[in-house]
Amino acid sequence: MLEAFEKSRVDSFFRRVSERVEPAGTVSTMVITHLLAERPVFLNAISRVSRVVSVLPKPKSIHDAALREVAETFHVDRLDRARFSDPVKALTYLESRAPGDRIVLLDVGGYFAGSLEFLCDRFSGQIVGVVEDTENGHQRYVSLGKSPCPIYSVARSPLKEPEDFLVGQSVTFSTEALIRARGDILQGRPAAVIGYGKLGRSIASALHAKHVEVTVYDSSHVRRAQAMSQGYRTSETLAESICGAGAIVCATGNLSLRSEDFARIRNGAYVASVTSSDDELELDALQGQYERTQIEPHITRYSRTGHYFYVLADGNAVNFIHGAAVGPFIFLVQAEILAALSILSGKDHEPGIYEVPDEVRQAIAATWLNYFNGAS
Repeated sequence: MLEAFEKSRVDSFFRRVSERVEPAGTVSTMVITHLLAERPVFLNAISRVSRVVSVLPKPKSIHDAALREVAETFHVDRLDRARFSDPVKALTYLESRAPGDRIVLLDVGGYFAGSLEFLCDRFSGQIVGVVEDTENGHQRYVSLGKSPCPIYSVARSPLKEPEDFLVGQSVTFSTEALIRARGDILQGRPAAVIGYGKLGRSIASALHAKHVEVTVYDSSHVRRAQAMSQGYRTSETLAESICGAGAIVCATGNLSLRSEDFARIRNGAYVASVTSSDDELELDALQGQYERTQIEPHITRYSRTGHYFYVLADGNAVNFIHGAAVGPFIFLVQAEILAALSILSGKDHEPGIYEVPDEVRQAIAATWLNYFNGAS
């Protein structure tokens, strides 16, 4: 958890950001979030510019002390993707928390995407808009085609690039830490990185810095060319990339490995993911085919006659085992989310996908540098 003086600094930073983009209207917010150690300060900042009707922590990323602190102030509910993918259930929940309100939905992973059109049409209040944090969620909202309401995405913001880079580093750290917990090491194991987006690039770079041979697979020819320019081997097919790898890191945000792909994994290989197993790995399809044995905390062996491999963190984001810390750089992204919330609440928008204006991002970065450049 943050110490008192650190909380004070972060709180002051968020206040400065909010002052620059003052909301002109009153809104409520429903907040889906990774409830990590620093998150209570961010939620308090959200509550100064909106009425927080509920906080929905992502279940694989809950810091116990942070949960206790947040529950003292806000209504905390269990996050269930099935609830929000069912339009009727999503509407019932929204009406139970914010009937008649003007509300902004703060999302991490596109949870509201499947029900958004129904909610915009049937909700007793007004869906002012959505603010989405992740690339996976961004893609879910884009796939809707014509958006039923304004959606601000920070997923591709330059302010998120430091976080993305450091998340990739933390994924590599946690992957190595778990492999070492078995008395094993990364070195000597060829690695496959599946997906060469922002996280995949960072992971490949971190593995290379540890003298690990890296092969990159991405369905995009452009990204494979980019990987080659950075000195990595690339493969034409997913099967080719994984069949000889001793460590496989899945970083697509979509379904990387389907049930038939696991049969191609070499014996003793480790499989890690950057996001939830539901999004990245089709592990449920292996039930009945493989025997699952937990051999260490956060390490599960999948085995059948003549074949075995290890899955780290049950296929969920491996870096959350060690707190997924990215230091004060996370506050850049959170500040942009605050700015998007304020802009949405103060100005009517046509439906569509929006980004925070560059001048606002520049102001956020300048303010952040004043608070955190060399902070001690």
